[in-house]
Amino acid sequence: MSQAVIIGNGDFPRKEYPRLLLRQADVIVCCDGGFRSFMRNRKAVWGDSEKLPDAIVGDMDSLSGRLLHEYADLVKRVPSQDDNDQTKAVRYILDNHPEVDTIHILGATGKRECHTIGNLSLLMEYAGQFGMSGDPKEGEIFTDIVSDYSTAFAIADSCELWVGEGRNVSIFSPDNSLQIRSQGLVWPTDDVRFDNWWKATLNRASSDSITLTFSHRSAALVILD
Repeated sequence: MSQAVIIGNGDFPRKEYPRLLLRQADVIVCCDGGFRSFMRNRKAVWGDSEKLPDAIVGDMDSLSGRLLHEYADLVKRVPSQDDNDQTKAVRYILDNHPEVDTIHILGATGKRECHTIGNLSLLMEYAGQFGMSGDPKEGEIFTDIVSDYSTAFAIADSCELWVGEGRNVSIFSPDNSLQIRSQGLVWPTDDVRFDNWWKATLNRASSDSITLTFSHRSAALVILD
């Protein structure tokens, strides 16, 4: 088992849990703008001002010429505009670290709402394209976005999730033909039509585990506060 952490250019985590994930990571990949956040915060996380990531991935539009020169051996430039830097970092890990079975993404939210929404929605694309989800089957990679406020992950089919009784649960899906029957939620989602983002948000677990049963294989985003 091997864990990787991707650091984006959003809000760098201040709480202990996401920082623990960073300290425990076997592989650390910074998006280009996330490298500056890494450098500003590395001493607070490790107490070691010399800590460096394993790679800096992106189109390098957010780094100065000085940093690009100084850390040239870490830079993996991907100029294509077909993917954002978060997806480029995911692809880099898949291509270069086949031993990784868990990817935590930090710094994907905050600062700009457009980046937050885009990065969260990409989790559903990763589930469809790469088999990466928050409910991994054999051979899949567990993937989530963790911030100081929530943990987000994608699911692509029926599953049971251990979340903890009383935890806030929000569910989103771009598929308005999808029906999700639920057990273990205060407000069942059986009759929810996913035709707007708020429809299954701000729910709460009434037991330690919840069961979500999909009408057909699709994509959904789960956010736990």
